[in-house]
Amino acid sequence: MQEKIDKRDRAAQFRMRLARAMEEQHVSQSALARHIGVDRSTVSQLLTDEGARLPNAHVVGSCASALGVSADWLLSLSNRPESAAELLASSLTVTEAPRALVDERIFEWHQEAAGYKIRYVPATLPDMLKTRAVLEWEYAPHLGRTADQAIGASADRLKWMRSAQSDYEIAMPLYEIDSFTNATGYYEGLCPKIRLDQIDHLLDICEQLYPRLRIYLFDAKRLYSAPVTIFGPLLCVFYAGSHYMAFRDRDRIETFTRHFDRLVREADLTARDFSEHLRQLRTQICDH
Repeated sequence: MQEKIDKRDRAAQFRMRLARAMEEQHVSQSALARHIGVDRSTVSQLLTDEGARLPNAHVVGSCASALGVSADWLLSLSNRPESAAELLASSLTVTEAPRALVDERIFEWHQEAAGYKIRYVPATLPDMLKTRAVLEWEYAPHLGRTADQAIGASADRLKWMRSAQSDYEIAMPLYEIDSFTNATGYYEGLCPKIRLDQIDHLLDICEQLYPRLRIYLFDAKRLYSAPVTIFGPLLCVFYAGSHYMAFRDRDRIETFTRHFDRLVREADLTARDFSEHLRQLRTQICDH
């Protein structure tokens, strides 16, 4: 909530912020007067008047437009000088999402959020937790570089997760891991040996990294989530197939953080149960 400011203080702040904006934009009193359609003496009065009166809305709006700042900022109703359009543009970015493992942008986001908790709802099993064989089976048609380079990028992310001082929480629908176990849906055609090796790999990673790495399974009949990664309080990124949508404004980040925390809170299988569930699924593959 914006702190309530006395009229005299608000007028003084207006003068200081107007002067600051003019200095930063290298705009003289005469130039500002021409921009807003008033006499130079009027601008001089705006900057020097010691009273508690503020200029009318038209003058404030014209000054803000001429100087590229928001009227709310000039009036101390906001601490951000950017206009609403500029704030929106900076809070949402859309970047291309190549269907391959080599994606430096994702790695940059992880590095930027080092030390913060990373919350992650993957589109499939998380790439950084997959075995080489699963990655080769899945990405062979899409790898723009050699398989070794692309798969090395995934290994780099796992190495980063091991070394970074970040907690990782992953929430997946129950059907994802079940589909993988039974080679149905997305994983149709994946041979039993590759599936067994992948489950063993997950068991090893969970044993090594718990509790810094926690995986939860939720029932998609009750809960739903699009693929999203929340990088602490810094940004949240949605995977939309061909592009990522990245939000940096605090309200959206808090909204989606609460959404993720609900997935964790209402998960059918908690991180403590995940390894035992994997062992039971492994038995199913062996039995077949």
